[in-house]
Amino acid sequence: MAEGELKPAAMAMEVEGAEAAAPKPRFRMPVDSDNKATEFWLFSFARPHMSAFHLSWFSFFCCFLSTFAAPPLLPLIRDTLGLTATDIGNAGIASVSGAVFARVAMGTACDLVGPRLASASIILLTTPAVYCSAIIDSASSYLLVRFFTGFSLASFVSTQFWMSSMFSPPKVGWANGVAGGWGNLGGGAVQLLMPLVFEAIRKVGSTPFTAWRVAFFLPGLMQTCSAIAVLAFGQDMPDGNYRKLHKSGGMHKDSFGNVLRHAATNYRGWILALTYGYCFGVELAVDNIIAQYFFDRFGVKLSTAGFIAASFGMANIVSRPGGGLLSDWLSSRFGMRGRLWGLWVVQTVGGVLCVVLGVVDYSFGASVAVMILFSFFVQAACGLTFGIVPFVSRRSLGLISGMTGGGGNVGAVLTQLIFFHGSKYRTETGIMYMGLMIIACTLPVTLIYFPQWGGMFVGPRPGATAEDYYNREWTAEERDKGYNTGSVRFAENSVREGGRSGSQSKHTVPVE
Repeated sequence: MAEGELKPAAMAMEVEGAEAAAPKPRFRMPVDSDNKATEFWLFSFARPHMSAFHLSWFSFFCCFLSTFAAPPLLPLIRDTLGLTATDIGNAGIASVSGAVFARVAMGTACDLVGPRLASASIILLTTPAVYCSAIIDSASSYLLVRFFTGFSLASFVSTQFWMSSMFSPPKVGWANGVAGGWGNLGGGAVQLLMPLVFEAIRKVGSTPFTAWRVAFFLPGLMQTCSAIAVLAFGQDMPDGNYRKLHKSGGMHKDSFGNVLRHAATNYRGWILALTYGYCFGVELAVDNIIAQYFFDRFGVKLSTAGFIAASFGMANIVSRPGGGLLSDWLSSRFGMRGRLWGLWVVQTVGGVLCVVLGVVDYSFGASVAVMILFSFFVQAACGLTFGIVPFVSRRSLGLISGMTGGGGNVGAVLTQLIFFHGSKYRTETGIMYMGLMIIACTLPVTLIYFPQWGGMFVGPRPGATAEDYYNREWTAEERDKGYNTGSVRFAENSVREGGRSGSQSKHTVPVE
C-alpha cells in the first residue's frame, strides 16, 4: 500500500523536475501563454515577432508593386501595343483573377508547411513574369504577364496568417492591419514610382518605347530580394519553424482533408469572404482604373494622374492599420460584437462615399477629395475584417484567411467584369454602381454569430465558452493526445472578446 502511494508521488516529482529542467523560450517582447507577443513595437526588429512583421509586410509590398506596375504606364503601353478598351479590361481582370485560387492554396500551405516557405515560394515562382513584362509585344502577352504576376498577391494570406501566429488576440487586429496596410501601400507607391522611373530612364537617353520596358526590372528585383530575405531571416512560429516543431512533437502535423473540412463548413468564413470582396476587392479594382480615369476624364498629365492614384493607395499607411486598431479598441469595450458593428458601419460608409465619387465626376477637385475620403473607409474596412478572421477557426486559420483573401480577388474580378469591362458603362457610372454593391454585400455581416460572444443583434449563448467552440474542431481522440493545446491556449487568451467583463480577467502571462 505504501509503495503504491509512493509511486504516483515519485512520478509527479519526475514530471515537475522535467518541466523545471526544460528551458523555456525567452523573447525580448512580453508574450502570453502561447508565446504570442502581447505588445506591438512598430519600429523594432525583435526576433521572432517583429522581424516576422517587417518581412511579411515588405514582401507583400513588393508583390503589390509588381502586380500594379503596369497601370501607371498604361497610356504608353496602350499606344505601343495598340491595346483596345476590351484588352485593357481583360488584363485588369486577369491581374486579380489568378490570385483567387492562389490565395486559397496559400492558406492551405500556411496550415501545412508554415508561412515562411509558403510566402517565399509564391514570390519566387511569380518573379519571372515580372521580368517578362519588359518583352511583351501583343495584347495576349500583356494579359499573360499580368495574370501570372497577380498570383503573387497570394502572399497577403501568409502575411495575415503570420501575424495571427505571432501576436496575442488583443493585438492581432492591430498587427494584421499594419502588415496588410503597409503591404497595400505598394498599390499606391507604384502609381508614383513607375512614372518617375520611366522619366529617369528616358532622360538618360532612352526612347519611350524602351524606357517603360526597362522600368519593370525595378519591381522584379525588389520582389526577388524580398523572397530571399523571408527565407533567410523568417521564422514560422514564436517557438520555431514548422519542420522543427513537427519533428520535435511541439506541433501536430495536420492533414489537408481536416483543414479543408473545418474551413469549408464554417459559414463565418464564407460571409467574410463575401464582405472582403467589396472592400479589398474594390481597392484592387480602383488601383486598376483610377489613374486612367483621371487622365481621360479630366485631361491631366500622366504624372499628375499617377500622383492622384498614388494618394488612394498611400492612404493605407494609416487607414488599414487604423481599421485594425479600431477593431481591437472596440473589442476592449464591447468584445466581438464591437468588432462586427465596426466592420459593418465603416464598410457601409465607404459604399456611400463610393456612390458620391461616381456622382461628382463634373468636378476635378471634388472627385479627388471624395476619392481620398473613400480610400480611408474602404481600406479601414479591410483592417476591421482581419480583426475578426483570426477568431473564426484555429485549426483552419490559414485556409479561412485564404478564403477571405480569395474573396477579395473574386470581388475585384466581378467588379471589373461588370462595371469596367469594355464600354458598357462610363467609368464614373461604374464607380457609382460599385458603391451600391459595397452597401448590399456588407449586410451579411449581421448574420455572423459566435455562441460564446454573440453577434451584432444577439448576445452570447448561456454557458457557451471559447474553449468549447474551438475544441469542436478536434475529435475526442485528438483532444486526448493534446493536439488541441494551441486552440485551448488561444481560447484562454481570447477572453476579452466577451466584452468589458471579460477584459477584466487575466488572459496573458508576460514573460521577460
